[in-house]
Amino acid sequence: MGAAAPVFWRNILKAIKSLLFIALIATGGLIAFVYSGTYPMGADEPHTRVTHWLLETLREKSIARASRNVQLPELKDPELLLSGGADYNDMCAGCHLKPGVTESDFSLGLYPAPPDLTKPGSGDPQQHVRQQFWIIKHGIKASGMPAWGPTHDDGRIWAMVAFLQKLPDLTPQQYQIITARDEEDSGHH
Repeated sequence: MGAAAPVFWRNILKAIKSLLFIALIATGGLIAFVYSGTYPMGADEPHTRVTHWLLETLREKSIARASRNVQLPELKDPELLLSGGADYNDMCAGCHLKPGVTESDFSLGLYPAPPDLTKPGSGDPQQHVRQQFWIIKHGIKASGMPAWGPTHDDGRIWAMVAFLQKLPDLTPQQYQIITARDEEDSGHH
């Protein structure tokens, strides 16, 4: 039994050395790939399936974790709908569309494509609202979605979120009425 112990530890040490060697080779290969510049970064060429899955999963899990403790205010105030609608029209509709519009120059040219917010969301409605607030406030890296938090207070962001809850139900005519700004409010930005 005494001779078996040193053999066991030698085998463990060999396995560890082999794993470290494999990790070193894989890291070297990854570094060589990154510095080769061969991965296509143009927005007009989609990611590979593995890269797409990795980035989508990373984004979804990160936003879900970061937004889970966002406190939901009351979003039924009609004033929120009106101010949020005007901001959405000015800042978001070019990418995320308006009722009756199926594409725009931005929605066609961005990759990944921005979600069409005129369509209802899925999943837990409260979590969806939390995630909308978090995304508007913090943006999403390398997606074209800016962080509005540095220039917009939470109240203004919640107004946009309140508007988003009604957006899928609006007709193009209702949208136009709700999102119109008064002349004196045109410099709201």
